[in-house]
Amino acid sequence: MAKVRTSFICSNCGVHSPKWQGQCHGCGAWNTLHEEILEPALSVASWRKQEPSKQNKPLKLSQVDLTPQTRLLTRDRELNRVLGGGIVPGAMVLIGGEPGIGKSTLMLQVALQLKGLKVLYVSGEESQQQIKMRAQRMDLSSDDCFILTETSIEQIFQRITEISPDLLVVDSIQTLQTIQSDSIAGSVTQIRDCASQLIRYAKDSNVPVFLIGHITKDGSLAGPKLLEHMVDTVLQFEGDRHLSYRILRTSKNRFGPTSELGIYEMNEQGLKEVRNPSEILISQREHDLSGVAIAASLEGNRPLLIEIQALVSPSAYGTAQRTSTGFDNRRLNMLLAVLEKRGGFRLGAQDVFLNIAGGLRIEDPAIDLAVAVAVVSSLNEMPVPGKVCFCGEVGLGGEIRSVNRVQQRLKEAEKLGFSRMYLSKYALKGINENGNIQIDGYSSLEQLFRDIWR
Repeated sequence: MAKVRTSFICSNCGVHSPKWQGQCHGCGAWNTLHEEILEPALSVASWRKQEPSKQNKPLKLSQVDLTPQTRLLTRDRELNRVLGGGIVPGAMVLIGGEPGIGKSTLMLQVALQLKGLKVLYVSGEESQQQIKMRAQRMDLSSDDCFILTETSIEQIFQRITEISPDLLVVDSIQTLQTIQSDSIAGSVTQIRDCASQLIRYAKDSNVPVFLIGHITKDGSLAGPKLLEHMVDTVLQFEGDRHLSYRILRTSKNRFGPTSELGIYEMNEQGLKEVRNPSEILISQREHDLSGVAIAASLEGNRPLLIEIQALVSPSAYGTAQRTSTGFDNRRLNMLLAVLEKRGGFRLGAQDVFLNIAGGLRIEDPAIDLAVAVAVVSSLNEMPVPGKVCFCGEVGLGGEIRSVNRVQQRLKEAEKLGFSRMYLSKYALKGINENGNIQIDGYSSLEQLFRDIWR
């Protein structure tokens, strides 16, 4: 009996080590080495059998034949937007998200709405009856969608040969396994080997493949980090399971921008597209409240008007609390330091709580100005007057810096009925027309605060 060969593989970078150690010598991560059984080496005879039928030759860039490829448009406009204009033939797309967030619902919905195209939906977690029940709940049906419950990659490819689908969906990559490896399903070796075979199939057959992936406790995709490098597109499905809104965000895209955002609403019939998210992100209030400011943000090519809520109260303990939801906590601390140093506001003994309404997480620096205004408004118990919004980045010197694509933000604010926008005076030269909205430009926070509550 041949001796079983094992190796310790890092789940973060995929480097091999002959023995276990606490820190990976490849990427420096701790406690990421896991023991895996190595597959036996191929003999010379078996290697010759696997020689490719065609040999690729190096070509000059000018000699490469670029045939235009038509993207596959789904009925889901939000998914088309996030992918950069539709599904690219032969693309490998990885979708990750927390359990119960709606990954399987989204992909089953897309598979059932593609009319005239054969779709193979492979599930290693649910039975065919459970998938049928979900389709009935969403009131969707299609004779072109085939459901397969299988975890063996060899059996899956056998069914692919019989059906010849136009789109393949795998739910999930962590449940697949191949007989070429003795490791358990979900291990680093199994995920890498199964993903490699699916990628080879996608590139050779020009069939797009969607993989659904689990995530770890820290929010990153489970399995080796190499998996994210292998695929063409990585989508993150975000949101609070206790709220109805879901966010589909691109973190990697070889065929489009990486900053696009898709917003859905989860209801009994599945995921519903949100065509105008600015209307739902701004709460309807009967009267003005202190600590509330509207920011003109931009996610990818989509302008969003979001509501910034701040609560400042005297600290009951020795150390003041700084808590933010949907906003970088380190940037909040920086803005509070700027307000105290440059604006003279006493915030050292105050608890500051910041929230972005709707469950969004925004990284656009253009919302800095609205955050600063909301904090000062709550501190002094002075509501922000009128239908006004803010757009600008705040520097360490208390200056208001210009941001890009102000014209799009203005059009979105005007469409929602806002009458005034405060921004950096250095952004005024990039505005061609402002329509019916008044624009006020300032160079520092001190000037802005003086004019808002004069």
